[in-house]
Amino acid sequence: MPHGIPSPTHRDKLWQLNDKQMKKLLKGIGYTLGAAVVAALLYVLITFPPVMAGMVAKTMCSCVYVSGRTPTSVQEKELQVFPGLANAAFTLHADSSVTAHILWHTSKAIYRKGLGCTLLAERSEHEIRAQKIRLAIPPSRNQDSVAWPSGNKITGTPVPGVNYTALNAAIARAFYDTIPEQPVHTSAVVVVYKNQLLGERYGEGYTRNSRLMGWSMTKSLTNAFIGIMVKEKRIAVDDKAPISHWQNDDRKMISIHDLLKASSGLDWSESYFIPTSHFHNMFTKSDDKGGYAASLSLKHKPGTYFKYSSGVTNILSSIMRQVLGDSLYYSYPYAQLFYKIGMHSVVIEPDASGTYVGSSYSYATARDWARFGLLYLNDGMWDGERILPENWVKYSATPAPASPLHEYGAQWWLNGGNESNPDKKYFPGLPADAMIAEGFERQYVVVIPSHQLVVVRLGVTHNKNFKIEQLVNGVMAALPEK
Repeated sequence: MPHGIPSPTHRDKLWQLNDKQMKKLLKGIGYTLGAAVVAALLYVLITFPPVMAGMVAKTMCSCVYVSGRTPTSVQEKELQVFPGLANAAFTLHADSSVTAHILWHTSKAIYRKGLGCTLLAERSEHEIRAQKIRLAIPPSRNQDSVAWPSGNKITGTPVPGVNYTALNAAIARAFYDTIPEQPVHTSAVVVVYKNQLLGERYGEGYTRNSRLMGWSMTKSLTNAFIGIMVKEKRIAVDDKAPISHWQNDDRKMISIHDLLKASSGLDWSESYFIPTSHFHNMFTKSDDKGGYAASLSLKHKPGTYFKYSSGVTNILSSIMRQVLGDSLYYSYPYAQLFYKIGMHSVVIEPDASGTYVGSSYSYATARDWARFGLLYLNDGMWDGERILPENWVKYSATPAPASPLHEYGAQWWLNGGNESNPDKKYFPGLPADAMIAEGFERQYVVVIPSHQLVVVRLGVTHNKNFKIEQLVNGVMAALPEK
């Protein structure tokens, strides 16, 4: 019990204290509260500036140089996530880097063509810029001359039985601000039905060519990369994770399967608003995101405890790099996935160690995100070619045994519901077979096989005023009866 504060058993005797004793008690309480206030202020001053400055520098860099946004729009949208961020001092430099200043701390993020932005933490800028990274050569064809879905040429032929008035109204509602002081900032919506692009709409300042943040939808991309490696027999889901320093302790029991299902058992805190969480230690203080996550201790037996974790996805990206080797790793996602299905806009950003941030840092147009969903809707097939191995989509949609609501598969959110209470679902109101790639600020790729439907929603929403269920159900109501 802190000095000066009476124990619970003596609180009922406070009325017995005389004036001198009461003054002494209150003075003790004042000392205690004063120390607590000072400690709280020190905690804020020490822990918040590096995280906040890092967020401003990295977000501003990526939004401006990868997505082609204006700094003002980033201040008005992304930087409203936390009080004070939008007013932070920042500078855009001629070399396409950004520095941000909050109180005593300065952070810097640098842009490299084809690689997006990287936040500096431990390594020098010179060392990072000297990295030799060879990406795949983009296809030379003009996508506007190629028919959808591999290209952007849309026939415009109406789909029989679709109520387009209801469909367009459902899409339009996704852009409405029911509370003007809490805007939803929807950037894009794309609807694909039976492989046809049924409808799309973009917010002010965005077009079908706008490259938009995916945040944690990147985890579902990483699922695809691992799947392709499984198809090529470079790795197997039952393999133990090939991390050398795990072989000396119980972490050697962690498998690729455990990592994919977010059931590794590793200690992890995914909190976005606690500056000392594992999440922020990884993203703002570590150059090697996967290495940081792999350094954490085992807290639960692998496979027995579900914990959503950006850390384990970055471990998977590190394993990809280790297995493929640098000569293949950097081009692999593009050559083996993106360019094969027409996703020509995608950028995945590496961390300062050169490893793709497979948990969070990807950007693509809304149509390209729809193509990705379409690949899973069609069981990993694209234009007659098998991109993902047989049964990979089924595996991805099989719930992690430890997930309490059967809400997570292999880096995809699911909607199966609790076995003992099927109505208790992660997304109440959506079909049970829905697969959802979900990202921070309400990014979604929703795949619903039973309705042959893919719905993409991208935006910058920091409140609860946007509901993906409302959008998807509105779209489904406009479709022909099955």
